[in-house]
Amino acid sequence: MTTPHLLILTGASRGMGLSMARQLLVPGHTLLCISRSESRLLAQHAQQAGAALVQWCHDLAESSALGPRLEAWLREQGSTSWRSATLINNAGVIARVGPLSQADPDDLAHALRVGLEAPMLLSSAFLRATDGWTAERRVLNVSSGLGRRPMASQAAYCAAKAGMDHFSRCVALEEALKTGGAKICSLAPGVIDTEMQLHLRSADPEAFPDRDSFARLKTSGQLTLPDEAARRVLAWLARADFGAKPVADVRD
Repeated sequence: MTTPHLLILTGASRGMGLSMARQLLVPGHTLLCISRSESRLLAQHAQQAGAALVQWCHDLAESSALGPRLEAWLREQGSTSWRSATLINNAGVIARVGPLSQADPDDLAHALRVGLEAPMLLSSAFLRATDGWTAERRVLNVSSGLGRRPMASQAAYCAAKAGMDHFSRCVALEEALKTGGAKICSLAPGVIDTEMQLHLRSADPEAFPDRDSFARLKTSGQLTLPDEAARRVLAWLARADFGAKPVADVRD
């Protein structure tokens, strides 16, 4: 009999998130996907794979109500039913490409809410609801190399990912003080061939000085396909030493 594992994944409707969702839908897994839209393909895949899938349609820019909903749902699941419980904060967006001096306030706020506020609120709800569970608990934050090096015209995205890295370090210290505390890692997945990459290499070169470097990643074949990137990220999540480094890179 397969031992059940509970997983929560944000941003599962496209790109690497969709690939991760497909790979996580195996017998013994219950997967909650939180995205702006529901995926019929995922539902079909779950049925064929014999996995349990729950899909919530929610805009992560409006996450203040989502944290309590997730906490209540987790408490309903019970603390003794699971071998492991995992939260994967994958969703992220980039604001309109350009200098901060030209940023639209609403666009800027949206990027920070999705990229940083939502992961913090969901992590808080997850850790609170599962505190005291005997299940092994893990939080995987999908970060970026741009959280560790600055780039002009990407202040919001870089700041959100840098904030994700640093709040992961803080949570790692907090959980280490507890018996059976959760493990957390903010993981950069490498450069992936997604719509975000297309958006960056299609940007106005006057607004985005690094546009050509992103174009070269594509033409030189340095981009990883979403399925392979998902496989690498999930392999890291499954490592016995997950969380030993609260900030890491799959290329390490």
